[in-house]
Amino acid sequence: MPSFAFVGVDARGKEVKGTVEAENQNAALAQIREQGYFPTQVVPISAGKAAAAPRSAIRGKKTAPTSALQKEIKLPAFMSGRIKPRQLMVVTRQLATLIDAGLPLLRGLQVLHRQERHPRLKQILADLGEAIQSGSTLADAMAQHPKVFSRLYVNMVKAGEIGGVLDVVLLRLAEFMEKMQKIRNKIISAMTYPVVVLIVATVIMFFLMTKIVPKFKEIFDDLLEGKALPVLTQMVMNVSQTLAQRAPVVIAGVIVLVVLIKLIGKTKGGRFAIDAAKMKMPIFGPLVEKTAIGRMTRTLGTLLQSGVPILQALTIVRDTAGNEVVARGIQLVHDSVKEGENIAPPMEATRIFPPMVIGMVEVGEETGKLPDMLMRIADTYDDEVDNTVAALSSVIEPLLIVGLAVIVGTIVIALFLPMLSIIGQLGG
Repeated sequence: MPSFAFVGVDARGKEVKGTVEAENQNAALAQIREQGYFPTQVVPISAGKAAAAPRSAIRGKKTAPTSALQKEIKLPAFMSGRIKPRQLMVVTRQLATLIDAGLPLLRGLQVLHRQERHPRLKQILADLGEAIQSGSTLADAMAQHPKVFSRLYVNMVKAGEIGGVLDVVLLRLAEFMEKMQKIRNKIISAMTYPVVVLIVATVIMFFLMTKIVPKFKEIFDDLLEGKALPVLTQMVMNVSQTLAQRAPVVIAGVIVLVVLIKLIGKTKGGRFAIDAAKMKMPIFGPLVEKTAIGRMTRTLGTLLQSGVPILQALTIVRDTAGNEVVARGIQLVHDSVKEGENIAPPMEATRIFPPMVIGMVEVGEETGKLPDMLMRIADTYDDEVDNTVAALSSVIEPLLIVGLAVIVGTIVIALFLPMLSIIGQLGG
């Protein structure tokens, strides 16, 4: 009867190697599964060179990689491209589906690796498979790629592995990323039109002030014969002259200002000041606040539902808040909970979270359903973000039109005022 060499993993994820005798490869696979192993490679043992590779593998010697995961050639970072959140979300959902269907983790990674087209993500899946083959956990393997898998992602996977519900946790992660991506896309789509209009209007205004207005200045100097221009006209002419003669300086000044704001934003104090200013803006402030609170509650609720301890969950939420004001509030809540307090009182003391949020958190603590309550808060704020974005879209457009009308009207009136003096002189 033919013999087959196999490499597989046991129920704990450790690699096992051995041989079985069976009529064919399918029978060998069935026999290996009956022993409680999940085969990743089954090779028939025959005489000669064909037998060398599997036998050496069983003896533990290193041979040329034969699995699809091991054949991947590593690409430099600049050639591999950036992994988009949507791509990671799709892979997460697919891995959850494969594990839920009963496929071993390593085999699931092999399937995803074989069908993946993105070079960098394909390489990362290969690295994860190799780490698991070496006895590592999925969370530890993902932690080696911090630019792809966030602390939130890694800690949820760790909790899923410990609790034996990795497929459920991965599905929650995919849903979390999908909802966050939807909110982000709605905000981007709502802001695209105003930003494009503002950029086009700026370019047109710059062209008018640097090319058209200076020609009118030459005409006025000739016709008015040295007479003083009206105040409004003189102001427009001064601005035009500054832009025309010092355009590189103005552009450089704008670039320096943007870079300076970016550098300030990299410090904790500067980031806090910028985020606080964003939350107090007259039009966009409510949107920034609702987005931050919705993100915070959804992240915390998802972590708690996945079995992550409360203090560790609060630390992760603080680091992934995306808003320094909310992050400092979460730090105060973390310190209070560490001392034995509930979550609601320190949240109220921060004066960041609305009364509705505090009340629902308090009810969740009293009923023992805090994770579910946090997810309901997040859903409520997601709806409010949608309504706020829709309202902003209807408000920003007329504001842009009025603002552009005021600027263009000011330029037109400034150029028309000297015409009155010229017409008066010609009439006289």
